[in-house]
Amino acid sequence: MFNFNLQLFAAGDAVNTTAGIANANTGNVTPYGETGGLSNEMKTYYSDYLIDMAEPKLVHDQFGQKCPIPKGNGKTIEFRKYDPLPKMTQPLTEGVTPSGQKLDMGVVSAEVKQYGGFIELSDILMLTAIDNNLVQATKLLGGQAGRTLDTITREVLSGGTNVQFAEGQVSSRNRLVGGKDSGNHYLSVDAVRRAVRYLKKMNAETINGSFVGIIHPDTAYDLMSDPKWVNVKTYSDPEGIYQGEIGKIENVRFVESSEAKIFHAEDLCAESRTLTAENYTVLDAEENAAANCGSGSLYKLAVGETITEEDGARLVGATIQINCSNQYESAKVCGINPDGSVLYLEAPLMIAPSSGDFIYPGEAGFEGCDVYSTLIIGDNAYGTTELSGGGLTHIIKQLGSAGTADPLNQRATAGWKATKAAVRLVEPYMIRIETASTFGN
Repeated sequence: MFNFNLQLFAAGDAVNTTAGIANANTGNVTPYGETGGLSNEMKTYYSDYLIDMAEPKLVHDQFGQKCPIPKGNGKTIEFRKYDPLPKMTQPLTEGVTPSGQKLDMGVVSAEVKQYGGFIELSDILMLTAIDNNLVQATKLLGGQAGRTLDTITREVLSGGTNVQFAEGQVSSRNRLVGGKDSGNHYLSVDAVRRAVRYLKKMNAETINGSFVGIIHPDTAYDLMSDPKWVNVKTYSDPEGIYQGEIGKIENVRFVESSEAKIFHAEDLCAESRTLTAENYTVLDAEENAAANCGSGSLYKLAVGETITEEDGARLVGATIQINCSNQYESAKVCGINPDGSVLYLEAPLMIAPSSGDFIYPGEAGFEGCDVYSTLIIGDNAYGTTELSGGGLTHIIKQLGSAGTADPLNQRATAGWKATKAAVRLVEPYMIRIETASTFGN
């Protein structure tokens, strides 16, 4: 529910008349097809409302070091990080003042970029009156802005160098198994415990007494079945609950977001998620030259399906996973032959596939299953820009504001523009747990 101060929208009550929209206090009438300017109060109201709608979506921004948008400093923004002081193991000498120490501060720079979107509104919408359409448009724009800016931060965090595959049973993403008879690599309390151990070993500071985890609902489903899970509803101190917080385990408070990173492999072709192998051979010199995939020996894998030009454009540069008689091999596709029935591979396979062996997407988990990222974060691990002070602005263009481009005053627009940057500050203060999930098979 929202409370509105109606006086923000007009100097007096706006009343529809046959001639136009009349201000009940002054009697002035704005003819239909013409508009008055938005008051400063209205502009402030809509700007604040946009930010209010965007902020709940900014889950990945919640725990970063905040930095205001720079004024007059170009496109570069600076975040500060402080190195810990060394131990002082030398005893003090009586009457002698020891040497002082300097604060060791590092600076991490990032380039700010602009993002934005808008909605076009017809001349039926009169911006001089109280109109729910503008409120609804602003609400939708706020949600769009929030999800956009959250994704930008998420992608920066998901590129971190510290990654843990489930409980450490496997060494690569494409070995993560979901829903197989032989077991699975779902998120577990032991995986969380291992991540916490790493952050503690790196001397990462907690955030308000705990580390923070950003988790997808699919992954949360697997973790919440553990008997050690503490639901947020049972907290003895409900104050200070984070936006989206669902519970905690092993001194990690988890915030749930449907925007948490999922590593999803695209289908290999439009007609099928998988392909089937026919035969595997080494290219001869003439074929190698015709393949135009660069120097060195190439290898060709004939498939039973016909790959379209569109499929081929997506496959070139992608990784595939091949079930070579129940031994799985990974390879990178560097090209496709003209008739679309042969994949050129950059490197040889240790085991040659047999006719009928399945080929899976290789840029996610085992046999192409989705892989979910759960971020475990300490204090000052990363930095983001603030929404206020120019970070996110609401822009309204009224009917006729386009001049001759809108000669009949038919179009108005409402939009948003954001200036944004996000950067990882201290890599050891953050770790990404990659797992499969019950719902990502």
